[in-house]
Amino acid sequence: MQQVVSLSFYRFGSLGSRVWAFAMMGLARRAMARTSGIGFWKLCGSGTGEGFTPRPNFGVYAILATWPDEATALRETARGIFARYAVKSLEDWTVFMSPTSTRGEWAGVQPFIAQNTSSTGPIAALTRAKVKTGLLRSFWGRVPNISAVIGADPSVLFKLGIGEKPWLQQVTFSIWPDATAMNNFARTGPHAEAIKAVRADDWFSEELYARFALVSDRGTWGGASPLMTISDPKEPI
Repeated sequence: MQQVVSLSFYRFGSLGSRVWAFAMMGLARRAMARTSGIGFWKLCGSGTGEGFTPRPNFGVYAILATWPDEATALRETARGIFARYAVKSLEDWTVFMSPTSTRGEWAGVQPFIAQNTSSTGPIAALTRAKVKTGLLRSFWGRVPNISAVIGADPSVLFKLGIGEKPWLQQVTFSIWPDATAMNNFARTGPHAEAIKAVRADDWFSEELYARFALVSDRGTWGGASPLMTISDPKEPI
């Protein structure tokens, strides 16, 4: 079987629904743990910019989960706690992916099982970092430049910054038309400079980098699937 990773995004509008979503960061844990077939999972808030951002966005939340196969992922993300989020939200979108490469750890474990597959199509990238408390000022002094650049890059198809804890535990998720476009961004400008600083100043106490092949998606974000530009909606990705 091939592991499938789901990343579900939910947009909340009213004050009541936003309060509900914020409370579920703690209250949903029991339901998540009881979900059939689920492996590694994380409940995440989001930032207001593109990628790592210091200001929380209380209108958008995300759920990341791993599953033993696509059928299980599709079934379980359409019911239970996931359905409760969808009912409360104004809009929701879930992308299903297969890990192609991964290094590092998340909360002391390696959650993704990479398959030795080659893909020339669109790819997703996830970067997760736990920032050392004593280096928060240095980190957040550099990151806004990266967020501005990725937001202006015409190649990126989707990007959003999420995280478990504001300022300390951050995740950037992005989708690119191909590996070349993503590598061009990563190797130049503020992002490349930040990577050098990460290595020189040892900013992170834990970090994880993963790439994924896209499998399928469900729902909309901003009124349409973010993958519409790279695939016929009637055909699998």
